[in-house]
Amino acid sequence: MGNGKTSASNLSDEEIVKLYHLRDEQAIKETDAKYSGYLFTVARNIIGDSEDAAECLNDTYLGAWNSIPPSKPKSLRAYLAVIMRRVAINRYHTKTKKSAVPSELTVSLTEISDYLGDGGGVDCEMDSRRLGEIISEFVKELSPRRKFIFIGRYYLAEPIDTIARELSLSRSSINKELAGIRDDLRHRLESEDYTL
Repeated sequence: MGNGKTSASNLSDEEIVKLYHLRDEQAIKETDAKYSGYLFTVARNIIGDSEDAAECLNDTYLGAWNSIPPSKPKSLRAYLAVIMRRVAINRYHTKTKKSAVPSELTVSLTEISDYLGDGGGVDCEMDSRRLGEIISEFVKELSPRRKFIFIGRYYLAEPIDTIARELSLSRSSINKELAGIRDDLRHRLESEDYTL
């Protein structure tokens, strides 16, 4: 378990979630069989290290075990990605305190760093919450392709080449799409009187 390889589960997400609700440890085995490869990739994109990414898998499964129930995720894949992202970012921050570890997370976040607050204080926390709400609404209104690109790049920290390959587009096409999305986001923030 937790090696980044996928053997594929025959169970549907609904069946796996039922196993969690029954407190059946088979839930974790089925989760690993179905989603370990995907989750491993998410973690490696963020951390930039395969060994750390593999360790994040077990923390993600524990997070799922501890939160289902009471949660009843409609999309198990998305639910697990949220847990993995938190786990991987925490590990990334811990590791970068010890040494600088460049990863796709660092690269993708520098692309939108002008939109992110610098942290600290209640005002900043409120600004961050407002920023999150604006970005969430912005993403909901994107076309399916642009939404895929935005989430892939800025949420899952996927390399541009990976996104291009998944959409059968060139790297330059993805870069143009990202530039357009960032421009539209800037206009949205300005229209909402969000000061950068």
